[in-house]
Amino acid sequence: MESSLDPARLEQLQKLQQKYDVMGQDLSSYLEGLLYADYLTYWDYIHVDTLLSLQNPKTQFKDEKVFIVYHQITELYFYLILWELEQITSTEAPTETFACERIGRMVRYFRHLEKTFEIMVDGLEKEQFLKFRMALLPSSGFQSAQYRQIELASTDLINLVNTVARASLDENSPIDLLLEQLYWRSGATELATGKKTLTLQQFEAKYMKQFREKGIHFRDNNLRKWYLKYFPNQASVGTLLREFDQLANVLWPLAHLKAASRYLQKSPEDIKATGGTNWQKYLPPRFQKIIFFPELWSEVEKDEWGKAAITHVIPPQG
Repeated sequence: MESSLDPARLEQLQKLQQKYDVMGQDLSSYLEGLLYADYLTYWDYIHVDTLLSLQNPKTQFKDEKVFIVYHQITELYFYLILWELEQITSTEAPTETFACERIGRMVRYFRHLEKTFEIMVDGLEKEQFLKFRMALLPSSGFQSAQYRQIELASTDLINLVNTVARASLDENSPIDLLLEQLYWRSGATELATGKKTLTLQQFEAKYMKQFREKGIHFRDNNLRKWYLKYFPNQASVGTLLREFDQLANVLWPLAHLKAASRYLQKSPEDIKATGGTNWQKYLPPRFQKIIFFPELWSEVEKDEWGKAAITHVIPPQG
């Protein structure tokens, strides 16, 4: 008796049989399980109920929920960028097409983040923000570990060292010495005393061991090293990395600077940022000069890093 099954279905069953034979499993048992399994729903697959239960405001101000949700969205995009960085840097003998596609993904994520930061700049009532932010101390967006991991995966540690220490260190300096001089550590100091803020102390206590492990992992395997190994003269890849560099180290910090200027700048004296960090010295790219791929920029471009954009964010004070 001939089978009434479609030939395509028979072929699929044969492939499934081969798959489960290799694993020493009984295909018929798995097929029987399908008879009792429920259909997958969107809300279960995306875990919508769980996702919407993760917003827990600390005050009664309505705009605090906007603040929380946007930062959660940001962390999810950082997660995707890290996901791509791990795949890119672990790929050997990549093609130009692969490089452009994967770097292009990260560029799109950062473009979206930079554009949507208007939600923070224009989407909160200033009076509400200045009140509910006081209930969030000493937490700060400064404490985004995923963003620090993006930095570690993107370039050599020497390019993340503060500008003062950069002259006395190099790529081959001991990793602990390089980590000690990371630019963001010197930026999170108390305005009055120059000591480490509680924000920084908490952050280091929780993540520095992890950052050290990431620093070791990516020391010879970061995105910059990967580019120099496989595509040192490839214009298409270099163009995308330049955009990634500018988005991560100029436009993204400037988006935060614009928000800080709107909510925290108050003449004649500034309101302290959450956690006590000196945002006017920490956020402007022209002060930090963090550049992931220095070989892709001219000396003039590096000298003027972030200068052209800064005047559009905070106008000069009279």
